[in-house]
Amino acid sequence: MGEHLNIHSALQRRAREAKSWLFEASFPLWSREGVAGSTFAEALDFGHSQLDADTSRVRVQARQTYVFATAAARGWQPEEARDLIELGLDALRKHCRRPDGLFGRRLYVDGRGLADDTADLYDTAFALLAFATSARIEGEMPILIALPQAIKSELSHPAGGFRESLPPPEFRLQNPHMHLFEALLALNKVRAHQEHQEMTDHVLGLCRDHFIDSKTGTLGERFHQNWSTPSSDAGDLVEPGHHFEWVWLLDQYAKMKHEPRPPEAQRLYEFGLSTLDAEGRAVQEVTRKGAPHDKSRRTWPQTEALKAHLAMWQSGDDTAGQHAIDSFDILMDEYLTPEGGWVDHYSANGDVLAQNIPASTLYHIVLAFDYLMDVAEA
Repeated sequence: MGEHLNIHSALQRRAREAKSWLFEASFPLWSREGVAGSTFAEALDFGHSQLDADTSRVRVQARQTYVFATAAARGWQPEEARDLIELGLDALRKHCRRPDGLFGRRLYVDGRGLADDTADLYDTAFALLAFATSARIEGEMPILIALPQAIKSELSHPAGGFRESLPPPEFRLQNPHMHLFEALLALNKVRAHQEHQEMTDHVLGLCRDHFIDSKTGTLGERFHQNWSTPSSDAGDLVEPGHHFEWVWLLDQYAKMKHEPRPPEAQRLYEFGLSTLDAEGRAVQEVTRKGAPHDKSRRTWPQTEALKAHLAMWQSGDDTAGQHAIDSFDILMDEYLTPEGGWVDHYSANGDVLAQNIPASTLYHIVLAFDYLMDVAEA
């Protein structure tokens, strides 16, 4: 009990540090320099100036909308945060949505609409997350009904799950389904509906039946059209960051349902732990046997590891609590900058690979720090 209390105290201190970094550095930076006219900027250079770009990814508009909806929910500059939410929602509604109700991949920043109108499940899932999260501030929106219906009607796949894009890619992909699951969890918090719950359960079934290998407990990334696993590198290479991400998602689902956490989460967590380097950093890619393939290190797997450690610590695993402390310290000491930016990518040797500060990473940081503040009650 004493160790648990000590870890709780240590996490509370770090949660206060996380809140200070968000409120005093990152939210101000990205609300000031991260807005390009009527859209959110794709990236900043290391001097915190916008990069010249004619287009931006739709997912950036969705993720930054999520960021400022979370900022508003936490009490950061309510009027300014609400204006930024509206900016993001307007960009998504007016410039990113196709006639069939799905979302494309890239938009012109001058308001001309979609530069790449390929229907994309990944980007559509993030649009749903943006709308669902913003509904906590803005209230009910018709699109919260229409968008899941469009996903089902336009993207449903006969083998289960959803087409990742139109036209469909060569391989089925785990990652877009994971983010759809995340968005549906957020949707269920603001609009409980049987159809949405059934859709959430359907994606959970895909994870249990297809994404996670029953023999190794590892999470696949690419699959054949019938969800069988390719025998090539496409089937053997996996990402520890996604293992940690699913640990947190499965934990969130269990809490929503008031059920025990699915046992698959423990196996995913154990595999993810086995791939960390000696200091506790998460690498980009390993084989199903855990052998390193891409030992470079990006920011987002560190945030996903932090979330997974916190979820496991809440269940009484004090070792996971110490891992959470280590993950947070790695983020603050090596990745995040005092001005509210970050170094997004290091080589295995610690050389900086990042060429700019991509806006899309802030969603990962905010989500992890928001969860840390909840867990630590700070």
